[in-house]
Order: sequence, then structure tokens, then C-alpha cells
Amino acid sequence: MMLNDEIKDFLNFKVEEFNKPAFIDLDPISIPHQFTIKEDIEISAFLTATISWGNRKAILKAANEMMLLMGQSPYDFVINANKKQLIKTAEFYYRTFNGADFTYFIHSLRNIYQHHGGLEIVFNKLSNRYTIQETIGHFKELFFELPHERRTVKHVSDPMSGSAAKRINMMLRWLVRSDNKGVDFGLWKHISPSRLSCPLDVHSGNTARKLGILSRNQNDAKAVIELDKVLSSFDPLDPVKYDFALFGLGVIEKF
Repeated sequence: MMLNDEIKDFLNFKVEEFNKPAFIDLDPISIPHQFTIKEDIEISAFLTATISWGNRKAILKAANEMMLLMGQSPYDFVINANKKQLIKTAEFYYRTFNGADFTYFIHSLRNIYQHHGGLEIVFNKLSNRYTIQETIGHFKELFFELPHERRTVKHVSDPMSGSAAKRINMMLRWLVRSDNKGVDFGLWKHISPSRLSCPLDVHSGNTARKLGILSRNQNDAKAVIELDKVLSSFDPLDPVKYDFALFGLGVIEKF
């Protein structure tokens, strides 16, 4: 088994290998990369991350369909879509995320931008008071402050209920990290990358266990805490960069 310094060097090498523009095309982050307006990027990132489970090609197809239904202008659609336009969103589905879920997400995002200052302001305010994982839990409470179907709640994870919250942690990586490599956006300047958590899923989790840096068997909130401690020891300022290595090793290289 490799020693920690060897693992760190190996993962740093893999970060450099995968954290480059060529990574974008086949990854869900390619969807927000279609846009230049800040609000379009963050809304498309949130929606794309929400449906990011399963086959990556299927995720990209579904996320592109979402963007088409919003006229390739996510922010304008969220703010201005009328009832007739919103009927189209009811036709959408991807696995268990259906049209009713999508339509609620549009209404909730409209509420967030019109009454709470937008996604960045919400996360900034919450993260000033809580850890990032607690912030995600409180964000979920705010996101579902409007009347909603019970079924829709499962599409926003809550670390305070034990979830690894892979999809929102991934979105936060996209929007917060900035390393001039052209992949992550670094749009949100008031949250430090040092506070972010690894978007833990089956691939990154299995890779971490094979490397001996994660012992917990479940991919849950406790596993995220355990992995975060190790990755932070490797790079205290930017621990979540190792997501590129863990994911790339697991998905691309079948490590």
C-alpha cells in the first residue's frame, strides 16, 4: 500500500492530467460552459447537477433538453416564463426527476432570485453562519419554502440527514473553485475553496477506498467528513481539486 506522501503525489499528478479543458466535453460541467451570463451559468449548473446521476451521455442529453425548454436562456426563463411556457417544462423527465419536479424548481429559483437575492447571495449568507454541509441543509429548507409535492424533496440532498450531497457539492466545486485551468468557473468569490467538500459518489468513493484514504463503506455524510480530512491534509487551500483525480481514476481509467 502506498504511503500518504506517495498517494498525495499520485493524486496531484492525476489532478493535472484531468483538470484541463479536454475534460469538459464529456462531463456535465459542459452544460454551464455553454453560457456567459453569470445567472445563466449558476442556474444551469444547479439544474444540471440536480440530474447528474447515471450515464454521463444520458445526463448531458437530458440537461441539454432542459436548456432547450428554457430557450437557452435559463435566467430569463426562470424570471419571465409565463404559464404557457411553463407547461412545456411539465413534459420533461429524466429517470425519477419529472416535469412536476422541473416546474417546481423553476418556481423556487424564481422565488430565490426575486426575494432572496439569487443563488450566490443565498449561499454566501448561509455559509457565513454555517459549515458548507450545514449550508446545504439550510438551503434545502429555503428551496422548499413554497408549496410543493412531497416527491420533489428528494431531488435536493441534505447532509444533515446523512446524505453525501454529491450533486450540490459538485455544483459548488464548479462555481467556487478558480485555478485558471478553464474547467471550474470561480464565479462565487466569497466562499473559500478550502471549505468545499469532495462530491463523493460510487466512483470516487471506490477509488478512495482502494487508495486507503477512506475506510467507511457507505457513501454518506460521514464518509465525506472522513475523506475531506485526508484531502485537506494534502492541500488545505484547495482540497476539492482531488475530485478530478478520484473521479477520473474511477470513471475514465477504471482504477
